[in-house]
Amino acid sequence: MPLSDRDYMRRSAQPSRGGSRGGTFSDWVTQNPVLALIVVNIVFYIATNLSHGLVGRLGLTPALLAHRPWTILTAMFVHADFWHIFGNMITLFFFGRALTQIIGTNRFLAIYFIGGIIGNLLYYLIELHSLSPVIGASGAVFAVAVALAVLVPNMQVRIYFVLPVPLWISVLIFFGIWSIPNLFPGIAWQAHLGGLATGLVAGFLLRRTGRYYYFR
Repeated sequence: MPLSDRDYMRRSAQPSRGGSRGGTFSDWVTQNPVLALIVVNIVFYIATNLSHGLVGRLGLTPALLAHRPWTILTAMFVHADFWHIFGNMITLFFFGRALTQIIGTNRFLAIYFIGGIIGNLLYYLIELHSLSPVIGASGAVFAVAVALAVLVPNMQVRIYFVLPVPLWISVLIFFGIWSIPNLFPGIAWQAHLGGLATGLVAGFLLRRTGRYYYFR
């Protein structure tokens, strides 16, 4: 679902963040947060395929959260199979790059991680005694996509690289439907809903305060 027609950029160019061009690894991460997140997710995916026991130790199991508190974060980087990680990462690539250009690295990362954590917390609160783990970056990705849709709702995207529609419509269709409780078996709609809510709140707060570089 690539982004196009970026005529919504109506303010002055994003301020330079300075620093040397050579830079360090941390500089590269700061300048390429979306790629850095994708790399981390791929590393986790490879690791969990090499050692299947890692999925249980890194995924969030509500009944075991008190004994494994780190899973509220690590579950965001674990995926079930190739198509699971592919769908999340391709979505993060397109929506994440656009959102980073609009609001900057720090705010983008805040929305990503808060969305993922809120999604996991909502799953935990609703499935308090469940032994079924939740894994995946969907909550974080939903937060990013929805925040972008709130900030630039009329930006054109192409569904399946063909059909051009406003961003808010594509997000409403593809992300809204995956947040409907119990519509799809085996899908953690709670995490999706938590990410969606985070994106809505973050997007409207940024619109209200004007803390972004481009707008429409």
